[in-house]
Amino acid sequence: MLRALILKRSHPSSLHHHHLLKPLTSSTSTATTTATTPRRPFCTTTTTTPTPIASSTTSELRKYLGYTALVLFCGVATYYSFPFPENAKHKKAQFFRYAPLPDDLHTVSNWSGTHEVQTRVFHQPENLQQLEYVVKEAHKAKTRIRPVGSGLSPNGIGLSRAGMVNLALMDKVLEVDKGKKTVRVEAGIRVQQLVDGIKDSGLTLQNFASIREQQIGGIVQVGAHGTGARLPPIDEQVISMKLVTPAKGTIEVSKEKDPELFYLARCGLGALGVVAEVTIQCVERQELVEHTTVSNVKEIKKNHKKLLSENKHVKYLHIPYTDTVVVVTCNPVSKWRGPPKFTPKYSSDEAIQHVRDLYKESLQKYRKITTESPDSNEPDINEFSFTELRDKLLAMDPLNKDYVIKINQAEAEFWRKSEGYRVGWSDEILGFDCGGQQWVSETCFPAGTLAKPSMKDLEFIEDLKQLIEKQDIPAPAPIEQRWTARSKSPMSPASSSGEDDIFSWVGIIMYLPTMDARQRKEITEEFFHYRHLTQAQLWDRYSAYEHWAKIEVPKDKEELAALQARLRKRFPVDAYNKARRELDPNMILSNNKLEKLFQSSDTV
Repeated sequence: MLRALILKRSHPSSLHHHHLLKPLTSSTSTATTTATTPRRPFCTTTTTTPTPIASSTTSELRKYLGYTALVLFCGVATYYSFPFPENAKHKKAQFFRYAPLPDDLHTVSNWSGTHEVQTRVFHQPENLQQLEYVVKEAHKAKTRIRPVGSGLSPNGIGLSRAGMVNLALMDKVLEVDKGKKTVRVEAGIRVQQLVDGIKDSGLTLQNFASIREQQIGGIVQVGAHGTGARLPPIDEQVISMKLVTPAKGTIEVSKEKDPELFYLARCGLGALGVVAEVTIQCVERQELVEHTTVSNVKEIKKNHKKLLSENKHVKYLHIPYTDTVVVVTCNPVSKWRGPPKFTPKYSSDEAIQHVRDLYKESLQKYRKITTESPDSNEPDINEFSFTELRDKLLAMDPLNKDYVIKINQAEAEFWRKSEGYRVGWSDEILGFDCGGQQWVSETCFPAGTLAKPSMKDLEFIEDLKQLIEKQDIPAPAPIEQRWTARSKSPMSPASSSGEDDIFSWVGIIMYLPTMDARQRKEITEEFFHYRHLTQAQLWDRYSAYEHWAKIEVPKDKEELAALQARLRKRFPVDAYNKARRELDPNMILSNNKLEKLFQSSDTV
């Protein structure tokens, strides 16, 4: 599944995202359009008194001339207004026509299409020297250039209308040390590129998030994570970084060089400097065996401690409105026994057939298409993956709770028929097909230690599922639950001074399976209602804090003030803001989201 930063030129031509703008060039000019109204013709009249017959004739003539003018006016307006050109999705009004945006204006969107900005300033430097120049010039001019990666963050944390800098062209593996098992890379390299680039050296990353399209700079800066109670979030894999800062130029930080700033900047949200290079601690490349089983809450409670301690990677997929818990474990293939020998009870085709049947049944019920008049553009149903089928099913009636329950039950059955083993390299196995565009809220909270789990993680899920059922929330599956060890980065949601502490990460979701604006708006409103209920009833009770790539800034002033106060209880906001003022006094690397989350008087 490819998720990437969406960069669109308003110009009709289609350009590869690597070449949207020449490096080091940006336009800050503005374009305005003016509408002029035609002057009414000057009319003269005479003082002679017409006869009644002449007056009646003149009146009739004027009436028909008026009708003719009206018809011509409507025709001209229609001709110049419709149909809209393909490149006029975003329109500025001109007289009798809709115009595409200027050629130098770019639309930048996150993958889910939930956050979008338009900017004339989008830098893509090709090397460190060009990046340093971009930052230096922006600092002088006090113009913002917010660092943005692949645009995968559901909340668009890297977006800024004022301007952005993207390191997609800085994507090289710079150095591999097989002895120390380290790799130094440019921060714009994507996870999959990095893995492919070091596999011949017998190395790989210690852990992975669900997908592989993130830029390394981005995945580190937002505190992303994989799963495994013995494995920390991805920022803990970083052993040194090179930052290009507005005030102090290019600096290198590590455990040995300025450790305080190093730990703060590892999860610095892109506001302490543009991460140019990263040195990562790797591990030996190895094959994993993935085991998927279906269980229930009662059995999970009995085996929870064992599952966490005996498996290198483990995650649970909870299915709302059912007792189903899908357990996915991953461990290195045994050097002595080799991969397990297992014959699945169902083929992959048999496992998904009942979902296809539900799809056909739903098509008939909702009358999207009929078997008598199929849509010629509709792909063969047998070509759809499970997540594609789920999206198409949800698109028919996404907020109908009873219908969503039926889809969730079909998903539970799909997993029951998909139990078994899968063997592959870690970068192949640890991924997860999350489905299509979506709203996500993911929280992180303490769950005891590996030796003594608090069981709060399972209590959280029980309370969450009860809340869903009590409030009749049309919650689709899955509720994904993962674990990590602690992080020493103070801005990480999993930060802790306790060496043995473990944290649970729980994500709730609502899919956006349609491009219909009205339907997406309704889903969005329902999702934020869902999220608000979990926040009000669960977050404080379990000391849960949202993932930085998924936190949303409330519009209500009182809610925002409460969020700001809450963040101060968990994170060193004052120390973070102090470092921002020292490294970026003009806040050129910031955006409105960060300014609202971390109040600072020094704004551009």
